[in-house]
Amino acid sequence: MSADSLFTAGMISVSIHDRMEPLEAEWRALEALNINSLHHGYDWCRAWIAQYKRPLIIVEGRMQGELAFILPLEVVRGRMFTSAQFIGAEHSNLNTGLLTQKFVDAATPEMMTIIGAAIRGAVGNVDFVLLTNIPEQWRGVAMPFAMLPSVENQNHAFALTMQQDFVATLAQLSARRRRKKFSSSHRKLEAMGGYEHVIAETSAEKNRFLDLFFEQKGARLVELDLPNVFACPRTREFLHQASQLPQTEDRFALRLHALRMTGGEHSGEIPAIAGLSRKGDHLIVQFCTIGSGPLTQAAPGELLFHLMVEQYNTKRLGLFDFGIGDMAFKRSWTNVETVQVNVTIPVTPLGRLAALKEETTTRLKAMIKQNPAVYSFLQRIRAKVHNAPHDKAGQQDTDED
Repeated sequence: MSADSLFTAGMISVSIHDRMEPLEAEWRALEALNINSLHHGYDWCRAWIAQYKRPLIIVEGRMQGELAFILPLEVVRGRMFTSAQFIGAEHSNLNTGLLTQKFVDAATPEMMTIIGAAIRGAVGNVDFVLLTNIPEQWRGVAMPFAMLPSVENQNHAFALTMQQDFVATLAQLSARRRRKKFSSSHRKLEAMGGYEHVIAETSAEKNRFLDLFFEQKGARLVELDLPNVFACPRTREFLHQASQLPQTEDRFALRLHALRMTGGEHSGEIPAIAGLSRKGDHLIVQFCTIGSGPLTQAAPGELLFHLMVEQYNTKRLGLFDFGIGDMAFKRSWTNVETVQVNVTIPVTPLGRLAALKEETTTRLKAMIKQNPAVYSFLQRIRAKVHNAPHDKAGQQDTDED
């Protein structure tokens, strides 16, 4: 197996690859472990790379000759700095790297300091390595790369632990309030013609649901004066490709759920859509939105989540993960809040400045989000800049906002 560069420090060696293929067998073996994020699956990363075509820096770490971890990174060129970041980090809810259980069990802050230095010595042609959205604790254990010097991410993640049945799951929340909301939404949509909970099955239906999501989400974000993070054609094509990947009951890259009206003047309309990803007993909500018009009065988004949680409660699911971002509806549905951190590893002298900028920006974002009035004002300004007409397809990579 060839590698672009190799760095050795005692029993630890780090090598760099610019292609995924040489590591495919080991990669797929690691992605099956519960400890590893579904966002680092081989097919998920390959679908992203097919659209963005950024140079790759795949970090392979070994301890005493045995594989310990793989970090799937891509090169992101900004206005001032060039970084190596997790593949698809712009649309990732959870990043862990691909880790062996033995490595997770053995990791200590001292060991990770050595590994951080090894990564710094092995990577080239970037100013710094940026590892975002790493949970401090995941699956009950400390995440190795979160042990490196870090700053707390401005966004936490929110999830619901699933119990033996739906009644027990709801009992962890305000069950009476949840049932009341469900009954209210159900009655309102039934009065408007009736509805059904559907999952996109055919290739054409998946594409149709996704295109409708992009349309509805774009309109909603404009209404809320928020930037449309799904506007980029490459991101849209990536999600289309992810939705078409093979699916099993306990493994799917992107499955599309929706409410569809069955009668009355709104027959055929889809008032709510959600995209879910699953690996084993962990499910993540990638995105969700509602339409516009009279049907929104029935809170179709809340109804869709109620139906999805109930459905997956019977499918050996352990964690229904609502993803990153603090929103009222997430808090009402969840009982687990996960702190995530960002790690920066300077590589060049310029990278030290980049790392300082990144850490300062993250802290500033956290402070702003604690002040709703300031946050709302800045989001409106950002939306006007982000949503201004321009050629999205030709847009260059830029430093993170």
